[in-house]
Amino acid sequence: MTVETRAHGADLAELMGRLGEPEVLVLGDLMLDRYIWGDAERISQEAPVMLLRADRREERLGGASSVSMMLAKLGARVRLAGVVGADEDARRVRALLDSLGVDHEAVLEDSTRPTTVKERYIGRAQQKHPQQMIRVDYETRTPLEPGVEKRLSSALEAALEKIDIVLVSDYDKGVCTPALLARLTQHCRARGIRILADPIRGRDYRKYHGMSAMTPNRLEAGLATGRTLDSVAEAHAAAIQLRDTLDLEAGIITLDSEGMALAPHSGDCLLFPVRPRQVYDITGAGDMVLAVLGLALAAGADYPRAIRLANVAGGLEVEKIGVAPVSRQEILQDLARANVGGRPAKLVSLGELLAHLETRRAGGARVSFTNGCFDLLHAGHVQYLAEARAQGDLLVVGLNSDASVSRLKGPSRPVNPQEARGAVLAGLEAVDFVVVFDEPTPLELVRAVRPQVLVKGADYRRETVVGADLVESWGGRVHLAELKAGYSSTRLITRMEAA
Repeated sequence: MTVETRAHGADLAELMGRLGEPEVLVLGDLMLDRYIWGDAERISQEAPVMLLRADRREERLGGASSVSMMLAKLGARVRLAGVVGADEDARRVRALLDSLGVDHEAVLEDSTRPTTVKERYIGRAQQKHPQQMIRVDYETRTPLEPGVEKRLSSALEAALEKIDIVLVSDYDKGVCTPALLARLTQHCRARGIRILADPIRGRDYRKYHGMSAMTPNRLEAGLATGRTLDSVAEAHAAAIQLRDTLDLEAGIITLDSEGMALAPHSGDCLLFPVRPRQVYDITGAGDMVLAVLGLALAAGADYPRAIRLANVAGGLEVEKIGVAPVSRQEILQDLARANVGGRPAKLVSLGELLAHLETRRAGGARVSFTNGCFDLLHAGHVQYLAEARAQGDLLVVGLNSDASVSRLKGPSRPVNPQEARGAVLAGLEAVDFVVVFDEPTPLELVRAVRPQVLVKGADYRRETVVGADLVESWGGRVHLAELKAGYSSTRLITRMEAA
């Protein structure tokens, strides 16, 4: 077994540059993901359950339709095949697909079954920290009727014209029957088209026989092979078993925080680690891995490079709440930050920051903001930043540039350049993003960031906090954080000079 240790770098950026606009056919179980957001305020008087005061409702594509959404956002031309009910939820799914430019001519209507809907209730505690409270599913898992299956098989064969790759998103809702997948795999092999599947959780994987590859997770692969995958060696053994018994090009298993295991037909088994991420929600990570793996293979990448790129995209997906798209630009920016000698991932430009905040706010996150020089980081800073972070779901720190510090503190300051100060701040768990500003005050940065909570030290009064009126004008608030007595950068510098 070999551990793939190469940094994400120029070769993956080069691959991103030639992804093009491949034609991708997605087959699977279409779903509508509905999110109900609100504040979890108290226990109901009617029963010992949490009461959610709902304030927002959102609908997104799920299942195979989420794979098609992710591909469309990444620039692919997508055709989607599957089945929906004859109901209002189906019309919502089609409208969302139309807005993305996804071809859904092969999405058939079946009046005998409902459109699959997953309804999630997301509660905020004390108006922050959104968390899923319960999920309600509306679905049927019965296999397609023979007549519908035949119609879908014909639609798939017609859709294969000019297709570069086929992706199967099987959620075990009855669409991906063994007979349907066998015919599709046969047609793909005859045309030289790769077909990949994100499989069900089960013990019998014979319906995926003859496909190019699959992306089961640790639990799914364990059930299918009868193994306990508690080590990388066991994961590779399971990948080899799946590859050989199902006649796959390669055996692939996703191992959550450990990365992905690959068992190719020739050469050593490989492990592709992932770099640590702030995991907010694993929903959609498997869909994203399938989408990017397929996109990279369609662009001519080999399995190792395709897996490395899928690892990056999957990592970005778990940093978001719910099923959310990842753009090519986000992947390129993440690759740039991960290069050896690159800046820390938390140290971002204003444009990058605003893109991150847009995604996190869509998931209900509340933003706290503070600013300062942070020339010599000390215990007082650590306590202050922890309190600032506790006021919301993420903390943005505005860092005075070197020129700005010199204007405020004099020509002998800063002691540490902005790159070093930013890197130290980025190393703190309490800090989510650091952005440098050059203006005399952070007013324009506050205006751009639009935080819900503006934090300054208790040595300020609300009236003297820059941006206080602005934040309160959009419903935010000012928080004055406690300061640890006896600590300041100026005092530390004086002591060091005296010593």
